[in-house]
Amino acid sequence: MSVLSPQLPTILAVDDSPVMRKLIQQTLEAKYNVLLADNAVDALSSIYHQHIDLLLLDVTMPGVDGLELCRTVRSLPQFQTLPIIMLTARDGAFDKVQGRLAGATEYLTKPFNADKLLATVGNFVKTTP
Repeated sequence: MSVLSPQLPTILAVDDSPVMRKLIQQTLEAKYNVLLADNAVDALSSIYHQHIDLLLLDVTMPGVDGLELCRTVRSLPQFQTLPIIMLTARDGAFDKVQGRLAGATEYLTKPFNADKLLATVGNFVKTTP
């Protein structure tokens, strides 16, 4: 695990795809500390043990999916204001409604545009110059 810079906000990206985790990390690592998890259990462990400024969640994961993880995080009082962005290939209107109902702050679809991901994350997490 890399050493986190105390000056940078920390993003936790949860995705079961190693390729997608790498793409997210490469997109965000210049401006943010990026933590990666490939399942809900590891993600929950991370948010309990580290200060997280924003959570990026894939919906389709084995075991506990992103919607269930989002609902779980939202049910915990200390994380009710944590920005959660769903980042998923599921792009139907019903999927987006499900994401909002689960507690997602924002909903982006894959394949993602790097500039759009940076801009969206930047809307919720302020970096100091």
